[in-house]
Amino acid sequence: QVQLVESGGGLVQAGGSLRLSCAASGIFLRINAMNWYRQAPGKQRELVAGISSGGSTNYADSVKDRFTISRDNANNTVYLQMSSLKPEDTAVYYCNANLLSLNLRRMDYWGKGTLVTVSS
Repeated sequence: QVQLVESGGGLVQAGGSLRLSCAASGIFLRINAMNWYRQAPGKQRELVAGISSGGSTNYADSVKDRFTISRDNANNTVYLQMSSLKPEDTAVYYCNANLLSLNLRRMDYWGKGTLVTVSS
């Protein structure tokens, strides 16, 4: 059973910072891409940032230069450092990982989400 567990969400004032973590556990051969998505109330889930197994990154335009995604392959963990937070960053943040299973299938897994609330 593969699990993704997020942590680090909370309440922060506008202009502040938070660091989200997501650790993958279970049995698999390899983690490919790892991503952070978010879903604000009444809105669709959107991709915030992604990082490949080789370390290439991509960001939504709305978070470029404010958020940084990184990963620790030895510990199967992905991070999202969020700075200069704005009220519009308020959302539930979800971790997503594409894994290679023991039978060589690519599988997508999701965490349960962590709430980030930015007050003005």
